[in-house]
Amino acid sequence: MNVRGKLFEIYDVSKVSESFRKREFVIEYKENPQYPEYLKFELIQDKCDLLNNFKVGSLVEVYFNLKGRLWTNPKGEKVYFNSLQAWRLEPIAGNDEAQAEYQPPVGDDLSSFTEEDELPF
Repeated sequence: MNVRGKLFEIYDVSKVSESFRKREFVIEYKENPQYPEYLKFELIQDKCDLLNNFKVGSLVEVYFNLKGRLWTNPKGEKVYFNSLQAWRLEPIAGNDEAQAEYQPPVGDDLSSFTEEDELPF
């Protein structure tokens, strides 16, 4: 999976255990420019260094895997966790923010969309 956006926040590397480290970052994703989304990703182990050449405000394409885990807490209740685990980052050429905005797949025709079609949320 991949998504394009603007680097909004970059966190320091955190050492989770003696042999495991991770680094988180947030991108601003504008599928609908009126309501930007803020997506938090994580990099693990040697991938933590992928952010070293980027700064907040950079336009990037993030390649990631969607991960989900099940954990049973001490009360015996099941808890589910999701994470976006990035494995590759590429700069988007130029500074045109519009390049980072969502582009519908070729063939999608939204010209017939009306306000009556709008969802109630």
